[in-house]
Amino acid sequence: MTYLLCRNRVADFSRWKAVFDSHAPAHRKAGLRLVNIWRKIEEPTNIFFIFEVADIDKAREFISNPEAARAGAASGVVDGEYHFVSDAEGT
Repeated sequence: MTYLLCRNRVADFSRWKAVFDSHAPAHRKAGLRLVNIWRKIEEPTNIFFIFEVADIDKAREFISNPEAARAGAASGVVDGEYHFVSDAEGT
């Protein structure tokens, strides 16, 4: 299984979450299924989330689309990183 592991440092969690949630249809269209969201205990504006990836090419296209950057800016993302990862169990 392939996943998209993400970290965003945000200005305001509530604002970020509202924008993030509004993009759920776009996530699904890109073959992304949200698995979980976490907040760093010591720094709750540092958000970690992971998507299950159905199609890595569609997912890459989604995160490189200028609309994704605009959504990040609108949601108050200060910085972030994205990593495609796979299950290590059984390898």
